[in-house]
Amino acid sequence: MTTKDYNEKSVMNKRICNSRRLLAPALSFIIYLLSFCPAGAQSKYIQAVDEYVPAPGQFVNTLPAATADDTPATMAAKCTERLAGGAGEMITLGAFGGYVTFHFDHPVANVAGEMDFYISGNYTNNGSEPGIVMVSQDSNHNQLPDDAWYELSGSADTDSVGKVAYGYSITYRRNGDLSDVAWTDSRDVSGSVPRNGFHKQEYFPLWLGTDELTFSGTLLPRNGYNSQAGGQLWLLTPLRYGYVDNAANSDTVACSFNIDWAVDPLTRQPVSLSHVDFIRVYTAQNQVCGWIGETSTEVAGAEDLHLEASLQIAAGIATTAAAPRPKATTDLTGRRIDSACTPKKGIYIINGKKTIFK
Repeated sequence: MTTKDYNEKSVMNKRICNSRRLLAPALSFIIYLLSFCPAGAQSKYIQAVDEYVPAPGQFVNTLPAATADDTPATMAAKCTERLAGGAGEMITLGAFGGYVTFHFDHPVANVAGEMDFYISGNYTNNGSEPGIVMVSQDSNHNQLPDDAWYELSGSADTDSVGKVAYGYSITYRRNGDLSDVAWTDSRDVSGSVPRNGFHKQEYFPLWLGTDELTFSGTLLPRNGYNSQAGGQLWLLTPLRYGYVDNAANSDTVACSFNIDWAVDPLTRQPVSLSHVDFIRVYTAQNQVCGWIGETSTEVAGAEDLHLEASLQIAAGIATTAAAPRPKATTDLTGRRIDSACTPKKGIYIINGKKTIFK
């Protein structure tokens, strides 16, 4: 090999190494996206449940069925079996705060002027058990629902001003097997999730390994009342829009949600999101309605309402990740210099190398 050939090969090797170094982060992120979207498997339905943490309730440990051997992972898998791929089988979230978190095999796009996804529940006539919807982007790209969460604002925010409790929290304590589950809340109120004669199993989640559970979120005003003097005819009035298990599943508009409704759960300021990666639903009322028992949101599935647009969003994220980054230029103090501007005379650090401008 001649000196010229050796030098040309060395230059080529350096270029290849530099290209690999620049492309590595992008390739890693594209692989991450593909893990959500196996070839040919893109679906408008839920792919998997990430978390299932119900509050105590009369259907807990039965929808889905739990045993002493279950763990959070096995219960999430059982929920996946009931909800994923359009299976349409129901799970319960228990009393206030109980929740389920799930994802699709792609990010769900926020399409301007349209509802973005649909969630089915177990609504019966005058039997609204409203659940609030939360959304999150996987900002740290670790495929876990551990980034910031935002609430989709529903009609109670305008219809019940002053009656909605933001930043509400509640703690449930197990008092022993097969007993009422006591609770105390952030307003110094106490009560219980009472047992009834219809459901004989333990009401406290068996698989969580604790006798105490705390939940926080937005508490909606009571919607249940006994309409029959001297009797037990309970009506649970539906809210206008924006909640799960608040309308018949056949009412696709009432069971659909717009990502543009996203707000910070405490400040209530709007949040702009191009897409979401994770969706969470939690029971948003703390009430007991006579023989009916505690109000508990049920979930039976979810759909992306515009799959093609969502897949375009996923492709756009991958393209952005693959784009070369602009040169990083700083002065000797570490202060960043706009790469579009020509630096003044001095010594600068450009992509980690000292550079002198005369």
